[in-house]
Amino acid sequence: MSEISPKKTILVISQVYVPDPTSVGQHMHDAAAELARRGYRVLVYAASRGYDDPSRKYLSRETLDGVTIRRLPFSSFGKKSIKVRLLGQSLFLLQVIIRGLFTRRLNRILVSTSPPMASTAAVFIQFFRRVPITFWAMDINPDQIVAMGQASQGSLVVRVFDWINRTILKRARGVVALDRFMAARLEAKHPVGDRMAIMPPWPHESHLEPVNHADNPFRKEHGLGDKFVIMYSGNISPAHPVTTILEAAKKLQDDPRIEFLFIGGGNGKKSIDEFIQREQVGNVRTLPYQPLDQIKYSLSAADVHVVAMGTEMVGIVHPCKVYGAMAVARPILLLGPMESHVGELLKSHDIGWQVDHGNVAEAETCIRQIASLSQAQRAEKGGRGKQLIEQELSMKTLCGRFCDVVEWS
Repeated sequence: MSEISPKKTILVISQVYVPDPTSVGQHMHDAAAELARRGYRVLVYAASRGYDDPSRKYLSRETLDGVTIRRLPFSSFGKKSIKVRLLGQSLFLLQVIIRGLFTRRLNRILVSTSPPMASTAAVFIQFFRRVPITFWAMDINPDQIVAMGQASQGSLVVRVFDWINRTILKRARGVVALDRFMAARLEAKHPVGDRMAIMPPWPHESHLEPVNHADNPFRKEHGLGDKFVIMYSGNISPAHPVTTILEAAKKLQDDPRIEFLFIGGGNGKKSIDEFIQREQVGNVRTLPYQPLDQIKYSLSAADVHVVAMGTEMVGIVHPCKVYGAMAVARPILLLGPMESHVGELLKSHDIGWQVDHGNVAEAETCIRQIASLSQAQRAEKGGRGKQLIEQELSMKTLCGRFCDVVEWS
């Protein structure tokens, strides 16, 4: 590859960014750091406060792994309500537009769906600066808010969002979808054709490796002992409903071996805490997001990982948490439809089990069966997942392919 002038600037627009624990920000940094290694000046505009926890304040100016980061004030007020989120997003994008118009030696723009309207800033800057855009679709709105019942299909907000989608899909030089279901939804909004690339997000293997239970400080710290641990780790939201697993947990209280652990944040965490208090279940616990440098211990503490996918959410969101579980060689319990990306992984590679939403009896039976398997039998399924990561879905492979799209678009 020919040498790139370091004066050419790639502008990255992402409301969330490391050290915020949100997956989007971590993946954006991986891509930004790789582009910086390829010789570009990479400039990131992000929010100065935490997305899930706005009390967390980050440095306004920082350089990480060769990436220049500028965190903007008044751009994140938490997730108390849609109005509060829209206020933070709007102020963030207004600042990005003003700064982006005057970014020196701007060569191209990378934008994702954080915030959902981020593409409007990219298109506005592109109109005046005439540079290519790469659009990374991490999820799809308004499809998500419609599927969750927060807006009707014909409402004004939905029509505006769809106009924004059609605009970015028309104007972007490259579009990256996370799976074939998402690509089909985007293609239905506006023809993309050969400008579309399909690739899943990568696991953070530099922070992930299997840790044996006996050597795992996380299990010791949280008193897991010889428990059989069913874990959900990641964003907890209505897009990833876990009611069926919670109801199964209530029925499984007669088995003292089994414990359910929910790690992460999001709007759905409160409902789990309320369930624990209301139902007085002693086999369910919640914990906050774990630091990235400790994630190998928390993920490895599980015997099986729950990956939840709302039936209506297929092609709208992508369950990134599956790759972390695979990277630490733990099998998967899919709570959701087989006709989905994770369902395809289960069918083609036999890395776990599947239960439909609402079928509590099936979930209870499946969990009892998994718990009764030998450790070697579970390890066989988990091992196949890790092998798939190493052979096809590694960070080196996928992040490299992604940055190729950004460069060549």
